Amino acid sequence: MIRDQFRILRVDLATGKGRIEHLEGRDEVAGGSGLAALLYSRYGLMDQPWNTEGQPLIFAIGPLTGYFPLMSKTVCSFKSGYHHQYTESHAGGRLALAMRFADLDALVIVGRAGRLSCLSIGTRHLQLKDVEFMRGVDADSAGKLLRRISGEGAGHRSILRIGPAGEIGSPMASINVDSYRHFGRMGGGALMGVKNLKGIVIHGDGECPQPVGSLYPKIFKEIHSQVTSTDMMHKYYNLGTAANLQGLNDISSLPWLNLQKTSDPGISNLTGEAFADATLLRNGACSGCPVGCIHIGYIREKMTGDNRYHYHQVAYDYEPIFATGTMLGVTDPFDVLRILDVMEKVCLDAMSAGVALAWATEASEQGLITEKQTVVRLKFGDAAAYQQAAGFLGRGENDFYRLLGQGTLRAAEVYGGSEFACVLGQEMAGYATGELFFAAQTLGFRHSHLDTGAYSYDQKNAEQDVQKAVNFLMDDEPGRTFLTSMVACLFARSVYTDSRLAECLSAVGYETLAGSIPVVAEHIRRLRWQIRISTGFNPDALTIPKRFYKVKTWKGPINKDYLDALKMEYGKRIMALAGQETLLKREQEVTG
Repeated sequence: MIRDQFRILRVDLATGKGRIEHLEGRDEVAGGSGLAALLYSRYGLMDQPWNTEGQPLIFAIGPLTGYFPLMSKTVCSFKSGYHHQYTESHAGGRLALAMRFADLDALVIVGRAGRLSCLSIGTRHLQLKDVEFMRGVDADSAGKLLRRISGEGAGHRSILRIGPAGEIGSPMASINVDSYRHFGRMGGGALMGVKNLKGIVIHGDGECPQPVGSLYPKIFKEIHSQVTSTDMMHKYYNLGTAANLQGLNDISSLPWLNLQKTSDPGISNLTGEAFADATLLRNGACSGCPVGCIHIGYIREKMTGDNRYHYHQVAYDYEPIFATGTMLGVTDPFDVLRILDVMEKVCLDAMSAGVALAWATEASEQGLITEKQTVVRLKFGDAAAYQQAAGFLGRGENDFYRLLGQGTLRAAEVYGGSEFACVLGQEMAGYATGELFFAAQTLGFRHSHLDTGAYSYDQKNAEQDVQKAVNFLMDDEPGRTFLTSMVACLFARSVYTDSRLAECLSAVGYETLAGSIPVVAEHIRRLRWQIRISTGFNPDALTIPKRFYKVKTWKGPINKDYLDALKMEYGKRIMALAGQETLLKREQEVTG
């Protein structure tokens, strides 16, 4: 049902009760990223620590969720334990459609349960179940248990859960969504952990009426044909993003061995083709997506004390392969999947964990840390050691691993080695494409490569024009922000142009929003940054480690002056965009 007001379910874990609230603002913030920011401005404790009991954990979908192909993502927003600022993480799976069929635009969770619990919600029920018996249980086993106790409704049911990493409050802890998708970056799993929330089960047990009129089926058919009958999405279905490995290696932009180099002949074993030929079991898709970009491989493990083997499924794509493969010098596809499998079970963000372990390996080589800290001897290429270390990191085996789980730079403050810590705001994404990407990811809103198109800009532009490059970032951001407010999979950004989005919004009844996309996109962009600044963001406080200045790409060595100038200018533009007054100050003036 199309509506101007947002329908929000607010749950207090301390009481186990919730209530539906209706909120104005559809034409101002659209949904998704914009709605999440609006909700944090309403419920967030901007000047309080991230793990304060009242801090909200927010899940939001968009106005086109459930109506068009690839409108399949959900935005999760919270105050991060990694950098103690407002942030977002995005995930697919069945969650967005489950929320749509549960008749919710957003779920806001506050408070802390008295015991480890699972929150189960639907259109006709809300229940907080005691699952203390699941403490310490990994994500794989937790998923099986939650499916068993949540009853029927698998088709439109979404199951979120955390592993041991979330329970110990690690800022690298992810939230597993329906087994193969994740809210990975910035530690959403840690917030679930401090709330004593092991899992969330959303039953999409309601209805999602089709919009009336002839325009909707016409546009749906056109978009569906675009994404299934043309080559626009072929890459994502065929080899998936793993196809990027060979290309980035060829242009010296693929991080190897803790970014000590950006190209290596060992890539022949780690290409998208190599993974498909050796490990690929099947493709999967998020609900509402006809493309099927989820590539699921398999590993075979011999069962203890038996001659039989256990086959286990592990999803892969480019960035987990970079983080647990090339970054660690591991070049066997099955070994990469084995390391990923451990990280999946303990619920660690694979990028953060892999990059952190790469730093720990180099720190070990330099004698800054010893086997006493790492428990197992870390050596580039030793997949068995990394499997063990990933488990230690996720479970907080000792003081060293608990510190490393706070972030690589936190560990480097104690042990040294900050110069080769590959951290750009958070542990880097897998693109060593050049100066603009390094600057953009350092200051980016989610510290994700998809925050901007900087990685693409670097590959197409050899000139070093600071103003032109930063203009590109500033001009590119509103469109991405509007897409994440829909909430679209960003793989479909070439499909969902502003004109196409306007048609889609009109077709489902949001004519006002359809006619004001540029204005709304800019408003959402500014709102998000204002909230981020209100919670402590300061571009001058973020530094780029020395390792990034030693990188060599297809354009040659990194230009330090150009990189520093890009970071400075981009930071100035962000702060100017938000204005001198933050959202918090403006609210104080209104209420005062």
